[in-house]
Amino acid sequence: MRNVVAVIIMLTAATLCFLDHSCISRPVTKYLQSTQQQDSGDISKYHGKQFAVTKVVDGDTLDIDIPDASASGGQAYSHTRIRLWGIDTPETKDPRTGPMYFGKEASDFATKLAFGKQVTIYLEKEKNSRDKYHRLLAYIQLPDGTFLNEILLSEGYAYADLRFKHGLYNKYKQLESVARSQKKGLWAGVTPEQMPKWRQKREGFTAEVAEVNN
Repeated sequence: MRNVVAVIIMLTAATLCFLDHSCISRPVTKYLQSTQQQDSGDISKYHGKQFAVTKVVDGDTLDIDIPDASASGGQAYSHTRIRLWGIDTPETKDPRTGPMYFGKEASDFATKLAFGKQVTIYLEKEKNSRDKYHRLLAYIQLPDGTFLNEILLSEGYAYADLRFKHGLYNKYKQLESVARSQKKGLWAGVTPEQMPKWRQKREGFTAEVAEVNN
């Protein structure tokens, strides 16, 4: 009798779960809806609009003068932090790596171009508008019509970030290739072990290779 009751309870639970469109899928659906709502909100709030750059954190990260209610943990900030789409500049403040080769130069160059300027923000409408740190992913157009992302690549202050696809992926690879061939910026002297870890792997370089070469 107990076994019959147990079976009935299990069947009832399974039926209710099915009628509720799956116990497993509900949290996933909720997450996707939340992400879509955030992306839609970011598009209407930022895309194609102008803001002042109030701080340059490092070569590929800066703040603009609009409060952000979508920051990490839901905490509202008086600014919005932006991570430039498609590029990766050497770190200057990451405690895991310490200052990297050409990091200060990249940060100083970005500061010279963007700090205090009115810039226009462009987002990728077909991609998530935020990275895992909740920073806004964007292309930054400077007052003269050029894009900060592209200038940093063209002048050798940044790597094309090959980890994530975006609308200008192939163009950015080409911009880096030209800068590298002309030995601009960091390409004049960077060694494989001075590159970001992800780039070392792309270059086929590892710590073991370094030890052999030494």
